[in-house]
Amino acid sequence: MTIQSMLIGESPRGEKYMPAQNPSFSHPSISRRAALQAGGIGLLGLGMNHVEALKAADITTYRAPKTAKSVIYIFLSGGLGQHDSFDMKPEAPDNIRGDFRPIATQTPGLEICEHLPLLAQRSHLWSVCRSLTHSTNDHTAGHLMMLTGKSILPPGFDPNGPKRTDWPSIAAVARSVTRPRNNLPPAAVLPERLVHYSRRVLPGQFGGLMGSHRDPWFIEAAPFDPYCYGAYPDLAFDHQNRPGVFSKDRKFQIPDLILPAELSFDRFGRRMSLLESIENQRKELDRIAGSESFDRSRQGAISLLTDPKVKKILDVTQESPETLDRYGRNSFGWSLIMARNLVEAGVNLVQVNLGNNETWDTHGEAFPHLKDNLFPPTDKSLSALLDDLQDRGLLDETLIVMAGEFGRTPKVTHLPAHYKLPGRDHWGPVQSVFFAGGGTQGGRVVGASDKIGAYPVNDAQKPENLAATIYSALGLPDTAAWYDDQERPTHIFEGAPIAGLF
Repeated sequence: MTIQSMLIGESPRGEKYMPAQNPSFSHPSISRRAALQAGGIGLLGLGMNHVEALKAADITTYRAPKTAKSVIYIFLSGGLGQHDSFDMKPEAPDNIRGDFRPIATQTPGLEICEHLPLLAQRSHLWSVCRSLTHSTNDHTAGHLMMLTGKSILPPGFDPNGPKRTDWPSIAAVARSVTRPRNNLPPAAVLPERLVHYSRRVLPGQFGGLMGSHRDPWFIEAAPFDPYCYGAYPDLAFDHQNRPGVFSKDRKFQIPDLILPAELSFDRFGRRMSLLESIENQRKELDRIAGSESFDRSRQGAISLLTDPKVKKILDVTQESPETLDRYGRNSFGWSLIMARNLVEAGVNLVQVNLGNNETWDTHGEAFPHLKDNLFPPTDKSLSALLDDLQDRGLLDETLIVMAGEFGRTPKVTHLPAHYKLPGRDHWGPVQSVFFAGGGTQGGRVVGASDKIGAYPVNDAQKPENLAATIYSALGLPDTAAWYDDQERPTHIFEGAPIAGLF
């Protein structure tokens, strides 16, 4: 099978697909092995242009008609309580209702938590699904389900860390199956990997079955601190309010540009050291690879690490004072500014971990921590993101999703051995998920939970539907698949997009 046949719409199984994003983009009818061995491209080997297209020989990149170009997946590790945010039960007993009261939004009949006033003013821009459900109350399993879009665990699942047999994350699939629109990898995760306070790395974030070479691009801007939760530095907190357990000097740093596996710094460095000698052979290389294409590959690879524009995208602390004030001068605000910059620059999917592992795990002290530490920066930064994307004409083509690994228990609980004040425990049967942009209609409520917010009573949705909504927004057809190194296909869609949003 030729590279050309793959690019014009034929899978390794002989199926015909829609043309790729750039239907005029074509390549010589040569074998993948021969192309990789061809002078200039094989020598540079940096995954840009020709090599990026060759890499796509393993996967399906053909795109269906779409509403969005980019997705921002905001992940609330720990689990947001539905009763305390987007699915309040003001008529329920006190031990279910909790401390907060609802306020009206701009959408008639839609009420949300009183501590999300800025989002309430913008309800015409967003919708909520109140009926997403899965089967686990376990943090680690819930992370894997919600980050991969699969409601069953993989064979051999190990909660102690990621394995090669894990399902690939939504970000890894997007990185592998969508075409890059610039010299940046097409999917990124920021500002940190999700690591448990015990330093156990959470599974579900990586390439899994696809291989580590298809991990998303992790942009590490947050130094690890196991007990510093929330929007540091000013709104950082410890769940148990223990004095002195975390450093107040934790800084949101300009991230080192760490590329995916096949674009590592070591590999880049080795090739950069050859550039001077290669330059003397450039005419010959250009003859082999094609001058224009080779120039794009070479320049693209170099600019990824050296272009000041890339540094500007990532160095969000240098934004204007007005922008920093609107988003908030903390890790939540900085993370969403970076996400905005990346999608504006053409990155297809950005996963934003809004708080490190279990930041939203409010077993105790729940109501003061939500009121004082978590809701204010979330309300502010997410509202600023909505405003910016709308003002820049990007909201219609950028789908925003916000979810955690599960919801919280209907009943308020208290663990006096660990917390002075009550909270809520883990609850997989239902959670509320926030959606905005990307062709969704604002001001909608999809599905409903029962009168105590325990189980869906209509239009139940699963993680597979959440993933399908994201993949569809990225323009993938429902026949899309990724292919392993032996060209064995794995179907991507295992659910349908959440129809009530559109």
